Amino acid sequence: MSEGGFDNCELCGSPGGEVVWENGICRVVMVADPDYPGFCRVILHRHLREMTDLPHKERMQLMNVVFAVETAVRCLYQPDKVNLASLGNLTPHVHWHLIPRWRDDRHFPQPIWATPQRLGAQRRRAVNGRQLGDEIIAALRTTETRTAVSKEIML
Repeated sequence: MSEGGFDNCELCGSPGGEVVWENGICRVVMVADPDYPGFCRVILHRHLREMTDLPHKERMQLMNVVFAVETAVRCLYQPDKVNLASLGNLTPHVHWHLIPRWRDDRHFPQPIWATPQRLGAQRRRAVNGRQLGDEIIAALRTTETRTAVSKEIML
């Protein structure tokens, strides 16, 4: 999957989920988890372990994608909160988890990796990958516009 990948890296060897958007730096995948519709990962294409291994420009581009996915998830799912996590302890490959959270979800207020606090919450409507991809593109356009305006102001 990724240039310079490692044979034993799960994210170098497979997409990591349904790819809904990608560019030259990263891909966005939907995670198939019925308890957390809208759960996405932003995965760097090349194999690096830490965010600070990326050149500054790529780091900022990757984070713009993370923020665009958060914007898209908020728009489509209206969660009470969105958790962002970059762990990499089990899969040391730069990637971000974006997890929509609701007060009645199985783990709230704990992380989704913790012991469940209750039975599954009400099922929320699923959004297909195309809808999510379109919303990410719209959010990226907004981010690019804001970035261009910020650069003009700084000049």
